[in-house]
Amino acid sequence: MQDIEVEHQESTDHANTLGVDMRKFLMWVFLGSDCLFFGAFIATYLLYRNSSIVGPYPHEILDIPVTSASTFILLTSSLAMVLSLAAFQRGNTSAARFWLFATAFLGSTFLGFQVFEFYHFAHEGLTPKTNLFGATFFTLTGFHGAHVALGVIWLFSLLGVSYTRGIPPEKSMNVELAGLYWHFVDIVWVVIFTVIYLLSSLPPSS
Repeated sequence: MQDIEVEHQESTDHANTLGVDMRKFLMWVFLGSDCLFFGAFIATYLLYRNSSIVGPYPHEILDIPVTSASTFILLTSSLAMVLSLAAFQRGNTSAARFWLFATAFLGSTFLGFQVFEFYHFAHEGLTPKTNLFGATFFTLTGFHGAHVALGVIWLFSLLGVSYTRGIPPEKSMNVELAGLYWHFVDIVWVVIFTVIYLLSSLPPSS
């Protein structure tokens, strides 16, 4: 009963006039503004799609199987994030830490795939200075990769906090906020994967 009262007091202290936790509200505002940035980058990519006058071109260099594997890894991390939050809310600390580490590890693996892809493209002659495809591709995917890197740092920080100070159920909002950010990053990648890899990998129609 006392735990319920503490949790209720915790949520009330941070709630706004709409009854929504202020930190969650601000996170949604941030994610909404971030959508504008990603939308602008995606629109720019689509605008200049197939406009490069020199290669390499998307259908010549994109590796769908490899990127599909990294996409599956990133989407799996979202499931791990859900399981971690649920475990924190139940007070199952050991399971929560395991799934939180799994989320951060899978995110780090995705970044490893992206570094490998960037290195491979550079070896094949595609850089941000090569053509319009290179400029828009590296800007968009690099911007997303920076978001993933920030998320991984955030997740490892929460993992550290769980060992030093602990994250009891009434403090699980700290994990939920990271989860909202992480799911947003994953959803954005699904859009990027569809627009760049699935659509642009096809040779342009003559």
